[in-house]
Amino acid sequence: MYEFHYQTSRLVKAAAVAVFDELDDHEKLSAHMMNSSAMMAGSKMKLRLDEAQGRGVGAKIALEGRMLGIALRVEEVITEYRPPAQKVWETIGEPRLLVIGSYRMGFTVEPQPTGSLLTVFIDYDRPSGLWGVLGRLAGPFYARWCSVNMAKAVARRFA
Repeated sequence: MYEFHYQTSRLVKAAAVAVFDELDDHEKLSAHMMNSSAMMAGSKMKLRLDEAQGRGVGAKIALEGRMLGIALRVEEVITEYRPPAQKVWETIGEPRLLVIGSYRMGFTVEPQPTGSLLTVFIDYDRPSGLWGVLGRLAGPFYARWCSVNMAKAVARRFA
């Protein structure tokens, strides 16, 4: 369904339930987007959650902000929710992003003898219109940055 895929896996020294609970908090999960960084060109996004707080199938999440003077916005809905093993969310409508278009993102947590194996993935399309060219160049870097940052942040919290 999506043209591109990236995933990263990391062993986290914590039980699957603890890892899932940490990632189930979208404020922590999206922290890399809500802090100013080089990948965000010094900008940051604001997170908006519905009353379900991004937990459970059908829960909605929105991120909005500006980058290089351009308004960005994406809305997502939780499509799969199986604590403590898997959570998946997908864009709704047409996202206003610069380097990726519509996407499906999520994580799986598998118990291991020394903790949990966390895999964070993103399946995505290029953005439409002129931004598609930028997406061809920067989309893979952004997909990697996003999934690696999510996995590293959780591993660091349980180190």
